[in-house]
Amino acid sequence: MQSEPIVFTIFLIFTGAAVLATLALYMRQAMLIAYIALGILIGPSGVGLVQDAEVVRQIANIGIMFLLFLLGLDLYPQKLLKLLQETTLVTGISSLLFAFIGAGFGMVLGFSWTESLIIGAAMMFSSTIIGLKLLPTTVLHHKHTGEIIISVLLLQDIIAILILLFLQAKGQGELPTGKLLLLLLSLPGLLAFAYVFEKFVLIKLIERFDSIHEYVFLLTIGWCLGMAEVAYLLGLSHEIGAFIAGVALAANPISAYIAESLKPLRDFFLVIFFFSLGATFNLDILSAVLIPALLLAALTMVCKPLVFRYLLRRSGEASGRSTEVGFRLGQISEFSLLIAVLALELGIIGSKASYLIQVSTLLTFAFSSYLIVMRYPTPIAVSDKLRRD
Repeated sequence: MQSEPIVFTIFLIFTGAAVLATLALYMRQAMLIAYIALGILIGPSGVGLVQDAEVVRQIANIGIMFLLFLLGLDLYPQKLLKLLQETTLVTGISSLLFAFIGAGFGMVLGFSWTESLIIGAAMMFSSTIIGLKLLPTTVLHHKHTGEIIISVLLLQDIIAILILLFLQAKGQGELPTGKLLLLLLSLPGLLAFAYVFEKFVLIKLIERFDSIHEYVFLLTIGWCLGMAEVAYLLGLSHEIGAFIAGVALAANPISAYIAESLKPLRDFFLVIFFFSLGATFNLDILSAVLIPALLLAALTMVCKPLVFRYLLRRSGEASGRSTEVGFRLGQISEFSLLIAVLALELGIIGSKASYLIQVSTLLTFAFSSYLIVMRYPTPIAVSDKLRRD
């Protein structure tokens, strides 16, 4: 008896991912590279074991919602204000510089003004996954280096959210005045609704039944996906709604438990997301952007460490710490992948520009991970001297 297509697809994704992730870890690479490589290998452009990448992509979008929901859970006001006071100027100046460099690179390659701006926007961000996953736990929670990296990444993620929102609005084309007004009012309206509902309904339910962990888990998922759907009905994206849902809960102590309990579910869908990203690659176009992508990746990995080191030194940080932060943030972000995919889906940029961003991002993931593992303490360091849990 033949297995159901979706069951067979899930089997291929996770069994194949387990095999390639093992190889990636032995090679000291980020596992998400293995997921994307698997998508390319067995997707429509590869051996074709998975033919309908669109269905997989739709399922995978849930993982992005959970990713942004968990990001929102970390943005409680006290922590945010404390961390951002130190790095707002550094993050702002560096983001503008990276955007200018990326846009200039796009213009030199002959891309349109809009495509060049998107390339510049994609270059602004560093990878939250690599930046945090390759930090030892002691550095992540108790060291000043970890605080700097977290605050820079948080600010970058907020900027990325705003860019995703802008792209969605731009993708609507010429909007009628009434619809444009609704779109402008929908974000503050959604924020107000989230605050009121969390304060007078959600938290009271959680406090009443907090000993029943299964109920808290279900209520949290319902809140996240419900806010995502409300945002979509208001003309925003599902991801924006999920992010706001997380921010609304961030000030409550229960947020730490929610974040921990939802990580396995988020990771499940993120594996599918990165697989679907590889499965939708067109290898013919991929070959056309490989050389420019190598150049953009090299430019990124040279400029980012130097810029962060200079700005952090100017802000009073020690030379060694500034250099380390620069290297740990010296890649393009998974948010850049989201920007590239969304801009392509909305018809804002062409496939060549989108693939340039995606391939450059993956190349920086690989090379940056290798440099960090070889040079600084990480949980997967090659030498015992640098290995820190």
